[in-house]
Amino acid sequence: MARLYFASRSGWLVFSAATAAGAVAGALLSAVVLLFQSRGEPMGEWAVAERACAQHAYRSERDTCMKQWLATSRATSVASK
Repeated sequence: MARLYFASRSGWLVFSAATAAGAVAGALLSAVVLLFQSRGEPMGEWAVAERACAQHAYRSERDTCMKQWLATSRATSVASK
């Protein structure tokens, strides 16, 4: 019966492959985090707006309500003379 002989793995090869995989995973994770942080409103404001507009049954009404709620919460009053 023939036996298969596999080359033994070097410790450095395993270490460098694991390091490369960790670097790629870290780069992907940081890219996703930066993408979420750079787009739109923070998730906390969206969650509060969604709770404030929960009474709307239709998604389109809820989205409109949320956009209006976010706009009014961010509006700054300008003092007039």
